[in-house]
Amino acid sequence: MFFKGLQDKFKVKSGLKYLQEEMDRPSIPVQREKGITSIGCIVDVDHFQQAEAFYELIDDFSLRPNAIKIIGYKREYDKNSPYAIQMFSDKDLGWKGEIENGYVLEFLGREYDMLINYYEDDNLMMKLLSVKTNARIKVGLGAQDLKINDLILNTSLKDFELFKSELKKYLKVLNEL
Repeated sequence: MFFKGLQDKFKVKSGLKYLQEEMDRPSIPVQREKGITSIGCIVDVDHFQQAEAFYELIDDFSLRPNAIKIIGYKREYDKNSPYAIQMFSDKDLGWKGEIENGYVLEFLGREYDMLINYYEDDNLMMKLLSVKTNARIKVGLGAQDLKINDLILNTSLKDFELFKSELKKYLKVLNEL
């Protein structure tokens, strides 16, 4: 029991070190054409339970039905609980910032035109996933680290409709829609 706690502490320290190294390193731009055809979403399900709302972006941006991939984070996650989206938790943290979860590996295996980081908390797991995801544009909320996102919208986590309208407005300004 003591060894498990000590091991978890070292995993967190290792993850924080990896995250800092990745944030200090200049980002490599993803070579994809302009325009939004695929979207990845990292959602804090502890604070925003309606993660399926991101599927509304399919109609709003005229995307293919399978163009959006959503992965949810829950601090305490029971694998037997039914969720409509794929989930990961703190238990999935491995050594050197690796996230040991099949759903996360599947999520990271794709390239996205846009990654939406829909969380406000300063959370190691969600930041690690954000940094590791290959996306041309990374969008987040105002409370997040400026080094992770390219576009930061200062909206509340609870007001998804405002976030959606602001996102659409700025993507039009950037000639992405």
